[in-house]
Amino acid sequence: MPARIGVVTFPGSLDDRDAQRAIRIAGGEPVALWHGDHDLQGVDAIVLPGGFSYGDYLRPGAISAIAPIMAEVIAAANSGMPVLGICNGFQVLVEAHLLPGGLIRNAHQQFICRDQRIVVENADTAWTHEYAPGEEIVIPLKNADGGYIANDETLKRLEGEGLVAFRYAGVNPNGSLNDIAGLTNERGNVVGLMPHPEHAVEPGFGPDMPEAMRSGVDGLRIFSSALAVITARV
Repeated sequence: MPARIGVVTFPGSLDDRDAQRAIRIAGGEPVALWHGDHDLQGVDAIVLPGGFSYGDYLRPGAISAIAPIMAEVIAAANSGMPVLGICNGFQVLVEAHLLPGGLIRNAHQQFICRDQRIVVENADTAWTHEYAPGEEIVIPLKNADGGYIANDETLKRLEGEGLVAFRYAGVNPNGSLNDIAGLTNERGNVVGLMPHPEHAVEPGFGPDMPEAMRSGVDGLRIFSSALAVITARV
């Protein structure tokens, strides 16, 4: 039986179906979860997808962080379940205090959509262990509030403890401090990133690569990494 990974849909989620498809392509069974429920349906891992949950009112991710299902998500994350936040999902993880810091309006004050080079800084998490440390990959990026911020003490801790999961390469697209594109928690089960790995899992539909247009599948190993961790626990 394939591992079951839940994908939470909030009002305004845009990429929940894309995340479900990525899980299916990686070999898992996607399970649709609803923001207003208190039932994780026995899933083995959770994805908080991209979009504009609750219209980004107050702050992106702020209202979703206190949605009913997040009580269960936070408890599951604290118990060691793999949890991934993509773009708006990363914002939710930060607002829920599962990851530190904050995410603000892009420095250039504009929405950005591009194929983004990022470096895998930490390849020892539930979602990144199938990459090599320092490996450069290409993942689509699309956001308006992707600028990562934190105080100096937090930044020093993130860098010193190896909690930066991904870093922008080539260009910093949104003004994130230290070029941070994604983080992990100390345990390595919770990962959040601004780029969208679910849009780089299938040839013909991914980012342009030197080999061919739309051929990039660098995001697939994020999902297969989690599936391997789940399988190893069984």
